[in-house]
Amino acid sequence: MKTKKKSISSMKRKAWKVFSEYIRLRDCLRTTGLPDYGKCITCGKTVPRTLLQAGHFISGRHNAGLFSERGVNAQCYNCNINLKGNTLEYRRQIVKLYGEGADLELEQEASPAIKFTVPSLEALIVHLKAEIEKLNRREG
Repeated sequence: MKTKKKSISSMKRKAWKVFSEYIRLRDCLRTTGLPDYGKCITCGKTVPRTLLQAGHFISGRHNAGLFSERGVNAQCYNCNINLKGNTLEYRRQIVKLYGEGADLELEQEASPAIKFTVPSLEALIVHLKAEIEKLNRREG
């Protein structure tokens, strides 16, 4: 039986699913100490993890910031979608969280378009699953 070749787009979707889970769990634990509730980085509202989104500081699905651990943080639906990222407040919170100039570093890091490969995405998934396991052990 022939195995189906993995496409970059399907691997990117799988990687995003795991990455989003990691970001939301990380930020719930960081902001509330609980795995099931977290605060939106931009408005501070406490939201169930299942309703949080992994919102990008720098938008763009094809740039190097897609899987940026500093550039993607838990956001509520209102800030991420309705307020289109709530960018001014997001910038303030990035500086508060990561230090002066972090916002400018993230802008520079995100500018190149990058080509993802199946092996690099598979490696990212393995790494993220290990990080999720660490977080689950820490809170358990």
